[in-house]
Amino acid sequence: MTQLGKYEQYLIEEFFDDYRAGALSHRTFTRRVAFITGSMAAAAAAMLLVGCTPSEVPRSTDPIPAAEPPVSTASGTAGSGAVPGAKSPLSVPEGAAGMTTATVRFPSGGTSVSAYLARPESNGPRAAVLICHENRGLTPHIQDVARRFAKEGYVALALDLLSREGGTAGMDRDAVPGALTSAGAQRHIADFDAALEYLRGQDFVDGERIAMTGYCFGGGITWQAATELDGLKATAAFYGPAPDLGKVPGIKPAVFGVYAELDQRITGAMPALKDALAATGVVHQLTVYPGVGGPRVPQ
Repeated sequence: MTQLGKYEQYLIEEFFDDYRAGALSHRTFTRRVAFITGSMAAAAAAMLLVGCTPSEVPRSTDPIPAAEPPVSTASGTAGSGAVPGAKSPLSVPEGAAGMTTATVRFPSGGTSVSAYLARPESNGPRAAVLICHENRGLTPHIQDVARRFAKEGYVALALDLLSREGGTAGMDRDAVPGALTSAGAQRHIADFDAALEYLRGQDFVDGERIAMTGYCFGGGITWQAATELDGLKATAAFYGPAPDLGKVPGIKPAVFGVYAELDQRITGAMPALKDALAATGVVHQLTVYPGVGGPRVPQ
């Protein structure tokens, strides 16, 4: 098996944790790893690498398992939020008063990419936030997050990093993480660079006050953007792989990271990152919540 890249390993380890915690079935775990690695033979090797027992590893000649049937509920929704499936009282439904939303397109890399835009109805120019989704792609939850920012007075732009593949909504959900890693982090960074230029060209945006935030996989992309993109005022990463330490001196925006102490798979890299940031003049804060585990860490 070829060596796993940073994001491939990050996601496979994350799904292994989910599987061990009972949040993913063996079938779904296997499917996602196979889509990330490109074959069942490579998936088997990767599953052994992260700690599966031989009895848990499929044969290399097995076909990729079929998807799990969708889970339905009596009401068709989960949770009690204003958005279907939402669990947070902060959820903001589509069509909420005082804001406008739209799907927009802008050029990137010789094609056009799609993004969900949410902003206050009143004229700007206003500070803006670029949003990088999780390994699930651009979901209704991430669109909800964009509306939460709009409710607080920001222009929010949430990219669909799988626009070239036809968009997240039309994809097999287990194939989404593999499609994101196959596309490569540099393509995603280039799309956010294009998104930055798009926002700068809007009269309702203050081009000098544009930040970026991301979650899980998106946190890693946000860290990488902080090391490579010019023009960001601040970034906030919630989980995700740390940036390459050699690139930390190139960070210009203020940076903020949020982590959980018991999730050492991710948090273990924080001391070295903190030292690297301290050696620069960049404004930074890494918050590691003591005694707290990620969603996959037993409490």
